[in-house]
Amino acid sequence: MANSKKISIAVIRRLPRYYRYLADLLRMDITRISSKELSQRMGITASQIRQDLNCFGGFGQQGYGYNVEVLYKEIGKILGVVNNRFHFIIIGAGNMGQALANYENFEKRGFQLVGIFDINPQLIGKKIRNVEIMHMDQLDEFVKNNKVDIAVLTVPYKNIPEVAEKVASLGIKGLWNFSAMDLKLPYDDIIIENVHLSDSLMVLGYRLKESQKKKKKKEGTNDSGNTNNESNTNN
Repeated sequence: MANSKKISIAVIRRLPRYYRYLADLLRMDITRISSKELSQRMGITASQIRQDLNCFGGFGQQGYGYNVEVLYKEIGKILGVVNNRFHFIIIGAGNMGQALANYENFEKRGFQLVGIFDINPQLIGKKIRNVEIMHMDQLDEFVKNNKVDIAVLTVPYKNIPEVAEKVASLGIKGLWNFSAMDLKLPYDDIIIENVHLSDSLMVLGYRLKESQKKKKKKEGTNDSGNTNNESNTNN
């Protein structure tokens, strides 16, 4: 059972990663694992893993570790992907919207795509995995007649504020924003997750640049050492 104290968002953000690694362990028929072994796989400390899981009751047994299947199911329950099914729509059926609509793994995680919306007349009526792209003019009626928990926003930057306000006014409480804007709305009951794919790419670029610098520096040191050795030999 989870502790009554509020769980930090940092812990919550690590849970899907635990869930993913545990799914991999199940596929490899690994039935139990220690925090140390899990830490080696995930690249975080065993202490961090124990602290995170203790926020929800621990789940492990001293001398045994964690039952992989039990822990996988419990984290799934915590994340709401086991007994719940979230219905989501995509607003913006361009390249990003279509890519997300074609991603079948969402359904395995408890997220069901129920609608796609756009304003481009060339896209209206087309289907992606049996979900028809509808015009934005149909959004009000659709939300009125269907359960929608989450709106995925893949519209141009300039349109995000207007679309987000529209979605919030219809009572949709979860927004997954893929625009370059850090979306904020003045409503306490609206939950927003901003996703910036280019941020991750820039971090990769920085790490690659630093790796290349270290390699060049190392090569320069080796070249200098070889030159000194040749000089000493000639003397």
